[in-house]
Amino acid sequence: MTRLIEPVRTAAVVVRPGGIRSRVGWMFVLLTALAIVAYSAVPYFTASLESLADSGAAGLADTYAEKPALVQGALYVHIVGGATALLLGPLQFWRGLRTRAPRLHRWTGRVYLAGVGIGGLAGLVIAPSSPAGYVGFFGFSALAALWLVTGWRAYRAIRRRDVPSHQAWMIRNYALTYSAVTLRIWLPILLLLPLVTGQPFDFDEAFANAYAAMPFLAWMPNLVFAEWLIRRRGLPSYRLPV
Repeated sequence: MTRLIEPVRTAAVVVRPGGIRSRVGWMFVLLTALAIVAYSAVPYFTASLESLADSGAAGLADTYAEKPALVQGALYVHIVGGATALLLGPLQFWRGLRTRAPRLHRWTGRVYLAGVGIGGLAGLVIAPSSPAGYVGFFGFSALAALWLVTGWRAYRAIRRRDVPSHQAWMIRNYALTYSAVTLRIWLPILLLLPLVTGQPFDFDEAFANAYAAMPFLAWMPNLVFAEWLIRRRGLPSYRLPV
């Protein structure tokens, strides 16, 4: 039976290692990851959800402040796992670390995948409580499931010593991890869209409309870009059959 998508190895594209664009891109990813962890994750560990909800200091605190202890615990586990993966991910793509300290690269990779594992499982627990309703449930559940699957595929590939496949799956996986950043890039853009288009602006309505797009918009463009990057680097990619 013909599969809908099939892996293919594309011809390697000559890319200068350590080029200026590569370094700038890597630094941008690292700095934005650090900023999001500091701005969005750290506040959850400075006060209770109730206090954060009253002060408006953390975006999801008001949603989860009244949830059962299991869901609140899963929220904290998701934050810890996601923050760990978000911070360690750029190190996995640092060529100098891979070549000069391969053992450290392997250990940071293990911690990274552990963060993905616990963050993804916790994400499945908290997805039904998303303020985006059914869209949030399906969108964030799909994100958590794909996060787990791509992390597992990356791990299995390196256990087989299939380095190109491991690299491809890690690119896909971190593209999903990075949705924590792109969500916070897309949200203000869509929030201010009514002002740009000249429509009447009501903050609560604009925020609700903008956030309703986040469960899918936060990660689907990331995967498209990841697949383009994988093909550009000549790594095992996917294509629709001709």
